[in-house]
Amino acid sequence: MTGTKWPTSNNRSRRTLRAGVGAVLLLAVLGPLAACSSGTPERDRSGTATDGSAVSGDAVRRPPADAAFDYQLGGPYRPPAKVRAVSRDRTAEPARGRYNICYVNAFQAQPGKEAARWWQREHPDLLLRDEDGRTVVDEDWQEPLLDISTKKKRAALADVVGAWIEGCARDGFDAVEPDNLDSYERSDGLLTADDAAAFARLLARRSHDEGLAIAQKNTTDLLDRHRAIGFDFAVTEECARYKECRAFQEAYDGRVFDIEYETKDYDAACRSWGKELSVTLRDRDVRPAGEAGYVYRHC
Repeated sequence: MTGTKWPTSNNRSRRTLRAGVGAVLLLAVLGPLAACSSGTPERDRSGTATDGSAVSGDAVRRPPADAAFDYQLGGPYRPPAKVRAVSRDRTAEPARGRYNICYVNAFQAQPGKEAARWWQREHPDLLLRDEDGRTVVDEDWQEPLLDISTKKKRAALADVVGAWIEGCARDGFDAVEPDNLDSYERSDGLLTADDAAAFARLLARRSHDEGLAIAQKNTTDLLDRHRAIGFDFAVTEECARYKECRAFQEAYDGRVFDIEYETKDYDAACRSWGKELSVTLRDRDVRPAGEAGYVYRHC
């Protein structure tokens, strides 16, 4: 993709480390549509596209409910034939003929010295700092938190992240998946759920302006605000493990793409929610197909 090299997105699952400590933290080829992101599909009288996706009045296209999904944050590869929707890092190309979701680390910076130097050089005032001026870091991932505590800083960050979202649209994605909506839980009390909701509203507005749908990523605490924020569907990690599937199903009427990382949780999710939600089993490092340790199943 074009644009600034740093910071790139995670290429990994957010719950890879947190699952161990109990922290509560998406089409078959579409035939003549070829690339889902090119053009608006026809819709029936109900407003639903002929391939099952939903098209809103402003041409934002939501994904089909219960579509076979592949989570490819660890690196892009040819999706299994049955897969109809794919999530990939914003630095990757969309998967031809699928509904494509663009992963963006929107509420935290990337780990590593190069990313840290980029933020320190370009936007040092947009990193969250404690009372001693030290950067507040997500210790699990070593990711500095972004400072969404004020309206001014949220607007500035929305310009930065908004440029990434614009890149997703330019590259042909259909939707965006902004991660770390729950960064306030790791902010030592410096951020609130209200801050997260306010920033998410800015991201939703920018996504819709770019013609992209936007996913809520995890965070049941903000489910009651999903309409006010502007979320169109959800991407969840381990909703079966954390007993969150019902809440997401009810909020999004089945437009939920759940990733499980343990076979027992995947089996439970398939039994209870396989007919209502899209449930996928992946390895915790979401490795590309062909690498040792790669796991993919969909019920």
